[in-house]
Amino acid sequence: MITIAGAGLAGLACAYELLERGQPVTVYERAEGIGSASASRYAGGMLAPWCERESAEAPVVTLGSRAFDWWARITPVHRRGTLVVAPRRDRTELRRFARRTTAYREVDAADIARLEPELQGRFDSGLFFDREAHLDPRRALRDLAACVTERGGVIRLGTPAPERVDLDCTGMAAPLPDLRAVRGEMAVLRSPDVRIRRTLRLLHPRTPLYLVPRGAGIYMLGATMVESDHDGPPTLRALMELLGAAFALSPALAEAEVVEIGAGLRPAFPDNLPRLDQRDGTLFLNGLYRHGFLLAPAMAAAAADQIMEMRHGNPREFRTA
Repeated sequence: MITIAGAGLAGLACAYELLERGQPVTVYERAEGIGSASASRYAGGMLAPWCERESAEAPVVTLGSRAFDWWARITPVHRRGTLVVAPRRDRTELRRFARRTTAYREVDAADIARLEPELQGRFDSGLFFDREAHLDPRRALRDLAACVTERGGVIRLGTPAPERVDLDCTGMAAPLPDLRAVRGEMAVLRSPDVRIRRTLRLLHPRTPLYLVPRGAGIYMLGATMVESDHDGPPTLRALMELLGAAFALSPALAEAEVVEIGAGLRPAFPDNLPRLDQRDGTLFLNGLYRHGFLLAPAMAAAAADQIMEMRHGNPREFRTA
């Protein structure tokens, strides 16, 4: 029996991969419900490796490109691309973004209006990454847990893990010295009259923002990167920036209902890349940063392979770079 601490995104993805290899698995989770204490609760659910390359290392693209088909076996994946726009005053941000990324085509005002009629007349240029996708992170986590149990895995909710486990996926709770917290902030909006079909990114010199459709008039609005370890609700400044961005994308969102606000701390290493660490017989998977749903499939597969090799006495070191 392989034991895993943490039934968040990393722990469940590893359980799934180990079960696919025919290994019995038990996952221990302190929280009473799937996802209730997971950093992924506040994730955008964007499968956007080429957009992420703007501020991330090359392994994010190579590892992340495996995520589309992996998640499609588990939960609905919406392959509608990502549209990146910027206000006229921030065109330099759009050009800088383009220089650091690939796999996009430049679009003008007419293209933007065809892709997202809600944005007609709002932006005169942008970048369209037609191969990217998004999913609903909360549903994806529930669906992943269901796949684990359907394959015979055991998930023990409300149960602390034993002192010694085979695999530790506990995020910020893990005893890893160079782990740091990066804050993610979000608001969930309800606006049935607004029709946006794909992920939108609004570039801003200080804090880029994104809007992800969840269906039925529900949208998630979030900040892509906040370097802070403050573990509490969003600040007034953060909410003003988030809601101001929604209005900048479409004035119709000014009438949206604010369904939920929240913030979570995401684990990251100094290089912002995930890592497998073996310590005293336990393998640690951590540091998914803000690329959780994008990189979890590849990292879970690597962790499962390493667990199998450890059991055969011949572990290999896995590096993301």
